[in-house]
Amino acid sequence: MTARLTACLLIPTMLACGAAEEPAGETPPPAASAPGRVVQEWNPPSAPAQPTDLVTREPCTHHDPLRQAFFGDLHTHTAFSLDALGRGGFQTPDDAYRFARGEEIGLSPLDADGRPARAARLVRPLDFAAVTDHSEWLGEVAVCTNPSSPVYDSAACRGLRPGGTPEERAAWQADRLAGRGPVVCGDDGRDCRDGLLTAWEATREAAERYYDRSSDCSFTTFHAWEYTRAPGRSKVHRNVILRNEIGPELPISWIDADQPRDLWTRLKARCNDTGTGCEALTIPHNPNISNGQMFTLDWGGLPIDEQRERAALRSEMEPLVEMMQAKGESECRRGMWDVVGGEDELCDFEKVRYIDGQRPPDCEDGTGEGGLRGEGCQSRLDFVRYALIEGIAQEERLGINPIQLGLIASTDGHNGLPGDTDEYDYQGHNSNVDSDLEKRLTTQAYAPHPLRNPGGLIGVWAEENSRDSLFDAMQRKETFGTSGVRIQARLFGGWDLPDLCSSNDMIAEAYETGVPMGSVLPAREGSGAPRLFVTALADPGTPEHPGTPLQRIQIIKGWVGGDGRFHEAIYDIAGDPDNGARVSRETCALSGEGAASLCTVWTDPDFDPSRSAVYYARVVENPSCRWNGYQCALLPAEERPAACANPDLPWQIQERAWTSPIWYRATDQ
Repeated sequence: MTARLTACLLIPTMLACGAAEEPAGETPPPAASAPGRVVQEWNPPSAPAQPTDLVTREPCTHHDPLRQAFFGDLHTHTAFSLDALGRGGFQTPDDAYRFARGEEIGLSPLDADGRPARAARLVRPLDFAAVTDHSEWLGEVAVCTNPSSPVYDSAACRGLRPGGTPEERAAWQADRLAGRGPVVCGDDGRDCRDGLLTAWEATREAAERYYDRSSDCSFTTFHAWEYTRAPGRSKVHRNVILRNEIGPELPISWIDADQPRDLWTRLKARCNDTGTGCEALTIPHNPNISNGQMFTLDWGGLPIDEQRERAALRSEMEPLVEMMQAKGESECRRGMWDVVGGEDELCDFEKVRYIDGQRPPDCEDGTGEGGLRGEGCQSRLDFVRYALIEGIAQEERLGINPIQLGLIASTDGHNGLPGDTDEYDYQGHNSNVDSDLEKRLTTQAYAPHPLRNPGGLIGVWAEENSRDSLFDAMQRKETFGTSGVRIQARLFGGWDLPDLCSSNDMIAEAYETGVPMGSVLPAREGSGAPRLFVTALADPGTPEHPGTPLQRIQIIKGWVGGDGRFHEAIYDIAGDPDNGARVSRETCALSGEGAASLCTVWTDPDFDPSRSAVYYARVVENPSCRWNGYQCALLPAEERPAACANPDLPWQIQERAWTSPIWYRATDQ
């Protein structure tokens, strides 16, 4: 038995190893659309959730009715995903959860003896995580990576696995464009349905194995998958998160539900409305690569009542959005069409969409295609700030806000490394494609690897680290996202909030006198303006890598003006943007002042009670080195890749956190 085969047998049989050579470049995401793509439901369709007794768990020792901050990652892929497998990945859901809990796992490439040449370990384990493998072609991957499958050696299966010839890859593409392709899946699709069930059961079993049901409540897992819709090669992807172990028989993919509303109606029919205890929510990500398609609401001339029904469905099923991940930040971009207000230089943070160094054209009031090829226009609705304002505009017309979203972040890593967000230790997210510094600095793709980042984290304010408590917090939007650091950010709103920062019971008083982030302000009594209470604790880091001090807190406000244009305003409300903090390019050493914590109560000085508005807080650290800055600085000058000197590549950043918003609804007054 060769060393390589020995390494292969360390993972489940269904993930038998592919070819050892590295792929030439990044393969496209698995659900990229193409002419002739077939929409095809499984035969038989997935069964709905069945009545099931939940596995009992011990009460958590650490339970706080005023809620605690827990950090997690709700977006990570393993080699069960077609694209992760194609890039040389071999990690399983078990590996991903072991890593999230602080264990070391191996990474590609494999050495001459067939063993992982790299390793990764999370110095600070996560509190919770979810494996979200692509539901599209999950069954086909299971069939084609199982050596006992009768089609394992077919040209289509060889083309699915890494190392296939151009002719074999063409055979796989031709088969998948037939929907449940007959070569791999059989004439009735049954083989791939069985493969999907096998892979989904393995994913669910891993989540159950690593969920800590003891009173320690040290780690929580969620059953989840990614719905990978890509019309016209625009990225319109969503992760589906289940409250508990009760779920539909099969995950729902874009192949069998080709519109988001089809996904939501199936989730309701097969989960939320079954009375079994099953509950699902969806989280969109990467609107920055959607060519405006993620949040553009095309009602198609429907009667107003049907528009309201669709808006209500979306609002019910989709409470959150992923603001930040490896393929860029989706908060805002300067100079977007018909957006007016203050200049926000911090909108230049981690932008991935450039064509030959130039930002893409503006879609204005339309949409485009081709984001997954790095092509097409970019819309203001590719950014969450302006999508939130669009939600206000829709609410003024419909009486329902379909884009009333809380904010989170995650990684979207394809190495099975949830929470691997430290800039100084970034090893890439795509196996062989970005396995060394030279590749990370030069590999081009629809989101160029030099412009990618380690990804973000979701923060949740919950009573305890259990599935129900965390899921409840996500439903009520008491969440925040970070660019990968562990800043603890919190926002409350009200009309008569006292100056809470000096109170020993500030959080209890905030809940008593106001509402937490994710909420709508209650009706106003009197003539006052909204008051917002914001607190932030800096990431302490570790003894070897201390955290960076905080620079400032900002409030971001958005509204629709009387002219119908989108308005934004940015207020510095705590800290000092001119505190003199610096970072050395040669050593990445920090200098200057900063804060370990910031707190303030702020009153909107420009409040117009006739205009609905949305508010969220952004907490910003002092400057620090970006991943390429760290890794280039560690090398002697003569050993640095030439791309280390690329003047167009930022070497420093300001890490940050974003709270979920609070809304003021003028029609409630």
